[in-house]
Amino acid sequence: MVLKSYAKINLSLSVNKKLKSGFHDIQSIYCLIDLNDKILVKKIKNNHSDVISFSGPFSKHVNKSDNSIQKILSLMRTNKLIKGYYSIKVQKKIPVFGGFGGGTSNAATLLKELTKKKIDKKIFNKIINVIGSDLRLFSTNHGFQKSLKSIIQLKKKHKFYFLLVFPMINSSTKNVYSNIKKYSKSNNLQKTNVDLKENFINYLKNSNNDLQSIVEKQHPIIRQLLIKISSTKGCHFSRMTGSGSACFGLYTNKNCTKVALKKLRKKYPKFWISTAKTI
Repeated sequence: MVLKSYAKINLSLSVNKKLKSGFHDIQSIYCLIDLNDKILVKKIKNNHSDVISFSGPFSKHVNKSDNSIQKILSLMRTNKLIKGYYSIKVQKKIPVFGGFGGGTSNAATLLKELTKKKIDKKIFNKIINVIGSDLRLFSTNHGFQKSLKSIIQLKKKHKFYFLLVFPMINSSTKNVYSNIKKYSKSNNLQKTNVDLKENFINYLKNSNNDLQSIVEKQHPIIRQLLIKISSTKGCHFSRMTGSGSACFGLYTNKNCTKVALKKLRKKYPKFWISTAKTI
């Protein structure tokens, strides 16, 4: 079986407070995009260990001895969600340490496809504690993360195109969150802000990624890059996704993303640059 494991983009991200657990409560409007890793899954007979391998342009950045694939398979067996062992081959096309959630997406994809029954809430929370809260994001293609433990599906799906730029900077999520000094107020996303595409875009333009300024201070090229993306024709706004360092521009015209792609590749030949769309 061949599975597609999709990347996510945080269209907005606000950090609301630090919890007693040490984690931060956040809110985020996000979507999944057609940039994906491919996962080849095959059950192994008469074996007592999983066989996991990685290939593709970003495979060298994956920790071969401690990764989300190993963790999710082990957790599923421990909690009796699966039996036996698997051969898993992952073609990594999603940049690692970019803010696209590739590793978590891999785990979420396997959890969904290999588990045939509804997962008990307690078991799911155990899995979340190991894999990370971002696992919830991959339950829906378009959503609003109301809090660290709550995801609301956005039923109105708007078609967006994206220019994606990864400046080949590995941004440490732990380091970025440790530098947070200010918190944003939590908000409820109103239906009127989502239903009409124009209203939704304007709402997003007036939103932020609270982690972006931290990464910009650590890596000034991020700010320069975002300005350059925003200047391209048809770009409604540019922003960093997650804790970075990948950045994106949002467009409603496919051809504009193609023109922007050529322009940015000429300007930044050493960066990974691609286009994508919502799924």
